[in-house]
Amino acid sequence: MKTMTLGRLAWSGLGMIALSAWLVSAGAARAQSLTLGYSGTGVSGTLRRVIEREKLWQKRGLDVKAVYFNSGSLMSQAMLTGDILVSDSDVPAQLSPKVAGMMDVRVIAVTINRLEHFFIVRSAVKTADDLRGKRIAISRFGSASDVTTRLALRFLKLNPEKDVFILQSGNTPTRISALLAGHVDGALVSPDQVHKILASKCCRVLADLAELPLDYARFGIVAPMSVLRSQRETMRKLLEAYVEGIHVYKSRPEVPLAVLKDDGVRDPQIAKGIHERITGSLREYPVPDLKGVQAALDSLATAKERRPEAKDFIDATLIEEIKKSGYIERLYGR
Repeated sequence: MKTMTLGRLAWSGLGMIALSAWLVSAGAARAQSLTLGYSGTGVSGTLRRVIEREKLWQKRGLDVKAVYFNSGSLMSQAMLTGDILVSDSDVPAQLSPKVAGMMDVRVIAVTINRLEHFFIVRSAVKTADDLRGKRIAISRFGSASDVTTRLALRFLKLNPEKDVFILQSGNTPTRISALLAGHVDGALVSPDQVHKILASKCCRVLADLAELPLDYARFGIVAPMSVLRSQRETMRKLLEAYVEGIHVYKSRPEVPLAVLKDDGVRDPQIAKGIHERITGSLREYPVPDLKGVQAALDSLATAKERRPEAKDFIDATLIEEIKKSGYIERLYGR
């Protein structure tokens, strides 16, 4: 009798172990882990926080670990070494490895197809011509802040190689500190940070880059071709979460406004202005745009020699599948 009881207990114990193992296995199957890289703050960061706040990745069985890099060039290095699987910001810097022949990557979505930053300068700088001989801050050479700063300078009829001194200073908060202290004379600042520096009265807006007549793939999702082949369904779910996140951002302002408040934007009017600006920029159907990707490629320093074509850097099949399924139309009640 005692033997039977022990036997039953043993089998019961084994059964519990097997059940626990099955539950762990099932949980792992439900939650597909992946590491996503991002750089910079604001714009794309607010969208990502909306996705996290609404648990849109978990809704699709994804366990996404978002890792911050203080420049896009560092993020592209992390993708090269396999430390991140995909990125959702700084499209230009993420294209550099393919331009250099180091890794085959593709843009699979472009969430914002224009430049969003403001060119902020010290108050003594009244015109673009006053920037000649002045110091301009970027995060790192090869980053999106570097590429777009040079692009903006050219639009302002300045030669970034000859007319100004470009200095590496770090991310947006670091560039703001450098501007406030007078260590530099100009820098790009994201929309969500502009109010902070203008409140100091030390600086002014020289140019709003969103007003430039230019399609430009500034923010979007980039992944290696090897990942798109081996984890296609995971990438489709990731994209679908971004599509829903854009819908939430546009249709439920209380969510992004709460995110902005968490990020220190306390003034309701300032938060409303930031939200309205980004709402107008986020694309319901974030399909990669040939003109925008080509502009990003053309702005890269290495692009001039190799003359890359945007079509070789785009894979729109996943986002097209999502659209053809009717998912976007259902989200917006069409």
